[in-house]
Amino acid sequence: MRPSRRAVITAATAATVSTAPTAAAAQRHRQLRTGFERLAHDGYTPLDGQKVGIVTNPTGITRDVRHIVDVMHADTRVDLRAVFGPEHGFRGTAQAGGSEGRHDDPATGLPVYDTYLKSGRPLADIFTASGVDTVVFDIQDVGARFYTYIWTLYDCMEAARLAGKRFVVLDRPNPVTGRAALGPVLHKEFATFVGRQPISQAHGMTVAELARLFNEEFLTDPVPLETVPMSGWKRSDFYDASGLPWVPPSPNMPTPETALVYSGTCLFEGTNLSEGRGTTRPFELLGAEGVDRRWAAAANELALPGVRFREAYFAPTFSKFQGRTIGGVQIHVHDRNAFDPVRTGIALLVTARKVWSGFAWRPDNWIDKLTGSARVRTMIDAGADTDEVVAGWQEELAAFRRTRRKYLLYR
Repeated sequence: MRPSRRAVITAATAATVSTAPTAAAAQRHRQLRTGFERLAHDGYTPLDGQKVGIVTNPTGITRDVRHIVDVMHADTRVDLRAVFGPEHGFRGTAQAGGSEGRHDDPATGLPVYDTYLKSGRPLADIFTASGVDTVVFDIQDVGARFYTYIWTLYDCMEAARLAGKRFVVLDRPNPVTGRAALGPVLHKEFATFVGRQPISQAHGMTVAELARLFNEEFLTDPVPLETVPMSGWKRSDFYDASGLPWVPPSPNMPTPETALVYSGTCLFEGTNLSEGRGTTRPFELLGAEGVDRRWAAAANELALPGVRFREAYFAPTFSKFQGRTIGGVQIHVHDRNAFDPVRTGIALLVTARKVWSGFAWRPDNWIDKLTGSARVRTMIDAGADTDEVVAGWQEELAAFRRTRRKYLLYR
């Protein structure tokens, strides 16, 4: 049977729609090179004559999904002596709040040292004991102040300075773009491992840019620092423009879409609501027992840019409300260029408190550590709306944006 004219036109149109963006994307993908790709292409020149250790995790991969530790270990041009594992571990076997401990890597035989929750002189002593001259950092970040890998970077830079080591940062994309800094800036009295220094909640920087900022603004004495930037990355690029495979940087960061909302909805860790851990959509699903359709309705009434909310019911397999069916919302971002994750997170806190009588902050005021001060919590408790809460941090955010601008590598 011959296909109808409509079927032929439909197929041709579908082919045009699907292949044109793919060709353009492929061209972009060929243009982008990560810091590691550039380092390898240039023959590892910055590491010549150095005994090398590397801080990395499962995200430290090549475009063909080989781990860079395996690649470097097999390359005679690199004298790789040690690996340093952060939270979740070098090979990624540990859940949130865990690490792999000191061991020898079965694949390479390299000693693996545990850096999680270590800083200052104890971490410097680990670098000294490893016998390396240069510490390399290559971990995929997600763009939020409270994602701990950037503070592993900071702690390792400080420890490398104390131990008299060089420090090299291999850059990777910020998966949610580097267009702008958003949200409140940390107040130093609230410093913890989810925020060591005063940067904004969504920093809009890459790890190499952050390293430059840390070195000049926050370290008492700078570490001998070299950054290997990417080529072909634009500040407006989301992760899918990179052509790189996505490896979850942590067990509850399964997709780039998770990273897109995380800098706002992670605030629910500071409440008695589930932030979606134990589901297939962490940080996109939020809820608690007793929450119903009124929350999604209240959030949708705000007409927040780029996002809609769906009434949702789910049963987390671990963490809060394990094994119990709870009600809440699912976040659906329909225009990621217009979407503001931090404003959205605040709006969801404000509306949850209004529609659910059971709303409460975590007793340890973890929300203050996440937002960087007591202001967000106290304003919401006082009945402030979303715009009033967001207005409260604009002056300090403007100051951080001015500082941030000096350290950007990509225009």
